[in-house]
Amino acid sequence: MTTSLAGALKHRGKHAVKRLIGYDSRNWLRIRQIEAFTTFLEAANRKSRDVIEISPGWNRCWRAMCPNYRSVDFPDFDICRDRTDEQFSIVIADQVLEHVQRPLAAAANIHAMTKPGGWAMVATPFLFRVHARPHDYNRWTPAGLKQVMVEGGFAEDAVQVFGWGNKACAKAHIGGPVRAYGLWRDLSNDEEYPLMVWAFAKKA
Repeated sequence: MTTSLAGALKHRGKHAVKRLIGYDSRNWLRIRQIEAFTTFLEAANRKSRDVIEISPGWNRCWRAMCPNYRSVDFPDFDICRDRTDEQFSIVIADQVLEHVQRPLAAAANIHAMTKPGGWAMVATPFLFRVHARPHDYNRWTPAGLKQVMVEGGFAEDAVQVFGWGNKACAKAHIGGPVRAYGLWRDLSNDEEYPLMVWAFAKKA
């Protein structure tokens, strides 16, 4: 009992010190994507609109930010097959598309769930280990993700795509655990080494 209490106190102490020095526990390869999503939701106060997230279950990053938030959990809600009857101003699929068996069907359902004039926000890794939740099928470059969204029904000129990554981040993720950003890691972007890609797609 004493040992477990000491261990718990030591663990809490480490976390407190990390917070004090500004340690960032978010995944290094997702920092720029999270910043981009945050900026996008804050622009024009989009975060206050009706938002639905097709969520992998563990990901609750956007729930705290958006007061009018709902979610459906993949894979129980299979975005390849399922769609909500209601449409939403913002549809978020953050780290989902790599796990779906039929990404074009998923993109079409995301399009169907988006209100006219609304936005789909999609992010997926490009250079990252296989992580089956419950399966891992796909990777896209920014151009490839754009094509998926276009074939799903969004107009080509209404889809903006981005990518971020660099060799240092890629090396840190090879053969090891998911790396926290921590402190002072390299956030420069090398277009030949995208680790994360994302898209903002507006429905006509």
